[in-house]
Order: sequence, then structure tokens, then C-alpha cells
Amino acid sequence: MQVDSGFRRDDAFVESLTRALIYDMSFWRTQYIFVTYNQTKQGVIVVVDSGGSRNDAFVVFRPQSMILTLYGDYIRHRGGEIWVASLIQVLSSFGLSEQAIRSALSRMTRKGLLQTKRVGKNSYYTLTRRGREMLDVGARRIFQRHQEPWDGQWDVVTYSIPERRREVRDRLRQDLLGLGYGTLSNATWICPYDRRQEVMVLANVWKVADCIQVFRAQYQGPGSLQDLVHRCWNMEKTRQKCAAFLERYRPRYEGCLRRLEAGDPPGEQECFIERFMLIHEYRRFSFFDPQLPKELVPQGWLGSEAAALFQSYHNLLAEGANRYFDSLFQAKPKASPQALVSA
Repeated sequence: MQVDSGFRRDDAFVESLTRALIYDMSFWRTQYIFVTYNQTKQGVIVVVDSGGSRNDAFVVFRPQSMILTLYGDYIRHRGGEIWVASLIQVLSSFGLSEQAIRSALSRMTRKGLLQTKRVGKNSYYTLTRRGREMLDVGARRIFQRHQEPWDGQWDVVTYSIPERRREVRDRLRQDLLGLGYGTLSNATWICPYDRRQEVMVLANVWKVADCIQVFRAQYQGPGSLQDLVHRCWNMEKTRQKCAAFLERYRPRYEGCLRRLEAGDPPGEQECFIERFMLIHEYRRFSFFDPQLPKELVPQGWLGSEAAALFQSYHNLLAEGANRYFDSLFQAKPKASPQALVSA
């Protein structure tokens, strides 16, 4: 496989992550890959061109986001605690350096998301209550779509957060978007589902519970419900995100099925990396999809189809991905004596 890399050679972090993405693409028998990247505030955007008519673009998230994904999808289901050397070895699958991982762990500990304890010379990390609550909110958003009929009621969230706390206010706004709320005005958000519990969890996480009010109400007009939806959510952008997710992952899912049927299943590490990227990509997609009830979306809406594809592919990769993670989580990681002492 030939590789032509367009990134700066002195950027070792991006280079190592790109190698991981190239490995991931080799899962699909790619023969030629051209790699470029752009640095953004959200992370590193790596564009992988496999020589087809369209590019596959991956957003490589920060180490903190990757660690939270590990806790949400793997570690919390295995007692919630992990040896730092095991965590380093798992994340090395994506080219992350030990320094980057340890720095992220320190930041997450200072933020109150993780706590650490030492057993002899080894350090172990576990989620705090605050960290668990944040993951619970995210997990319900991704894995538990509303199926019951809509009762016609709206959650209405208003807040008045001082300008001196604007950073917290901006984080709360992002979290409300992630929960499926739409902006009726700068400080007024609505959602067709009762998510008061999730809102109060986030309010306590950001310590702004005294600045928030939550109501349940019914829309009385004068416009239509469709007018209200289009005012509060960018439905065209959401439709495009749905279509892009389906276009990218349906062929990958079907390709994996064909490999299984042919007796050529993907390797355990391949499953782990692909599942990891799938979760990250779907989390980005679900941020745009408010998961509105069928009464409020256009006919032929793709949101449910994208969610079903995610669930099916996530489950298909689960066995191999879990075996790979367990091989590192349960067994003593391979490391030099110096690394074991430092861990």
C-alpha cells in the first residue's frame, strides 16, 4: 500500500494519529491513500482519500474525548477502574503518546471527572460521580431513542448566567444542543421530550443550578409546529448529516457482513478501531440530530435509519472489539521495567 502524506513532518502527534487511520483504512483493502490534515479548535481533521470519487473525512478528537469513549463503552462495564499502563497501551492503537494520555488524565482529574488511587507503584483511574453522570446523559442520548408517542408538551429551559461565567454558559449551551434542545432565543431552549433530569445533572455539573428554570408547556401558536421546528433547529443541515452518515457507514457495515459470510472476519484490533471511530462519528452526528418525534419531522426523515445502522454496526463489531480490549485490560500490559515503575 502506497502512502503519500501531506501533513507537516514535525507534527509527531498528527503523524502518529494518521498512521492509525491508515491502518484503519487498510481494513477495507485500500490500495492508495492520500492524507492531509487541518488543525481546528475541535481537534485534527484528517482527510483520507482512498482514490474513489469522494473523500472520507475523519475528525480525530482530543485525548480527553477518546478516554471518555473508553470509559463509556468499555471500562465502566468492567468495574469502572483501569490501570494507567493499560489505558496507555489501549490508546496507543490510535498513535497517542504516553505524554498526551497522562496530560489528559491530569486535566480530567482536575475537572472532577476522574479520580486516581495508587496501589504500590501503580496508578488506577476511575470515574467520579460527576463523570458517571455525564456519561449516563450521553449514553441515553446515543443508545436510547424515544419510541413512545409525543404528548404535545415541550420542555422549556431558560437561564440567566452572568457574563463573568460565559465559558460555563457556552458549555451549557453545547450540552443542551447535545440533548436535542433547540434555540427559541439566546437564553430560551425547547425540547419535545421531558429531559428535566438530564438538564439538572448538567446544571449541577457546571454549578449553575441556581441560574436555570425549567417548564413544561404547550405551544399555542400563532405559527404552525413546523414553523416552530424550523425556527429552532436547522433541519436541512441535520438531513445532510443523516445522509452523510448513512453514505459513509452503510457500505462499511455491508462490507463487514460480507467478510463474515465469506469466513474472513476482521481482526480484533480492526474491530476495536472501527467501533471506536463509529462511536465518535455517531456522537458528532447525534449532536446535530434532535431526535424529534415523527409528528414534527418531514416525511422520509433519515434519523431513525441512521440510528438503526449505528446500533447494528456497533453490535456487529462488539465481540471482536471487546476481546481486543479485554486482552489489554485484563492481562498485564507489555512494557519496559522503567515504564512499569513510572506507571
